[in-house]
Amino acid sequence: MADTSDTRTPAQIEADIKRRREVLAETLDELGVRVHPKTIVGDAKAKVVSHVDHTLGRAYVGVNRVVSDVKAQLVDEAGAPRLERVVPVALVLVGVVGLLALGTRRRKG
Repeated sequence: MADTSDTRTPAQIEADIKRRREVLAETLDELGVRVHPKTIVGDAKAKVVSHVDHTLGRAYVGVNRVVSDVKAQLVDEAGAPRLERVVPVALVLVGVVGLLALGTRRRKG
């Protein structure tokens, strides 16, 4: 059981009450800031920005990896193009662009 006798002086009790009021006032002020609509919107906005930054960072890493892989397929270690791989890719691209151009011409005509 707790001891219910209080050996503090009235001045000590008043000081304790004053200190507790100040702590309570600080706590209420902090709660007021936390539940303020601007604070809530700002926190939500910060979370979204963080998520978008994280997602964009991951996308950048992924694209960078794909570009590096494609470059490794088309260029040798010395930086010279691998003609045995570049020429077929270029021919396929020219063929696709040619087919697209013909398809566009036929639709217009």
